[in-house]
Amino acid sequence: MSGKLITIQKRIKSTKNTKKITKAMQLEASSKMKKLQNKAVSSREYTQGLLSILKNTTAEDEETGVFNQIRETGKTVFILYSSDKGLCGGLNSRIINTLLSSMEWKETPEEDRILITIGKKGYDYAMYNKIPVDKSFKAISEKITLIETLEIIEVILEYWISGEAMKVFMASPHYKSPIIFYPQVKSYLPLTNETIKLHLSPMSDISIKKSEENENDNKPIVIYEPSFSEFKDSITRQIIQALFLASFLELKASEYSSRMLAMQNATDSAGEIIDTLSLEFNKARQAAITQEIAEIVAGASI
Repeated sequence: MSGKLITIQKRIKSTKNTKKITKAMQLEASSKMKKLQNKAVSSREYTQGLLSILKNTTAEDEETGVFNQIRETGKTVFILYSSDKGLCGGLNSRIINTLLSSMEWKETPEEDRILITIGKKGYDYAMYNKIPVDKSFKAISEKITLIETLEIIEVILEYWISGEAMKVFMASPHYKSPIIFYPQVKSYLPLTNETIKLHLSPMSDISIKKSEENENDNKPIVIYEPSFSEFKDSITRQIIQALFLASFLELKASEYSSRMLAMQNATDSAGEIIDTLSLEFNKARQAAITQEIAEIVAGASI
């Protein structure tokens, strides 16, 4: 066998091994994506329930509660969600570009920005581009629970409770389906009627319709104990935790969806390369056989 044939054969073998790896990664990402997709949908329903409760009570006293205060002075906190690992297409770059090109980011002076990164890729990008990062959280478990988010949430809330923060925004992907997910920059604090409406809007059409129908119903008389203010602060804190968890789960669902698609494309590309190399190998082998036959015939005729 000639050197060219051996080289092509080695490339085919190497590409087949790569194809096996990308196929395995595709199947793993698909499995994890489905689990996280279900969790993300469940977290949305839970969050929507809490938001609906607050929406129905906020009208009574818009400014009641520390988390609902409209402030005129202070810094703006930006929470940037990203993955810890790569091989997930352009997901991280899309989230980062969405934040950096948003009006909220552009209109905030650099000295008034507080950036908090969730995930390694966002932190690495900020460090490489010399963007100051106040706090960073990496390697967060995919099995994170509502209780486990408290440590991260308390760090974020400290900026607000201390009065240092005027507004809080989060940049994260909104997950709709395994092939449709897009980054958004949404208001996180203060939680006002407009903020609630913004967070309710990405829900399913059925959920929005039900929410609109409920608005037309007569609201019952509610007695709050120990007080409306304490009730509202409690429900608002739960909403803040739920919104963080929902955004994190949507990030992970989007990450694995993107990785699944990337590995699927890689697997398909590997298959095409194998077909091309196999054709090239067969042509080279046929040429070698033809040459050998010609040499035998030429030798026999002498």
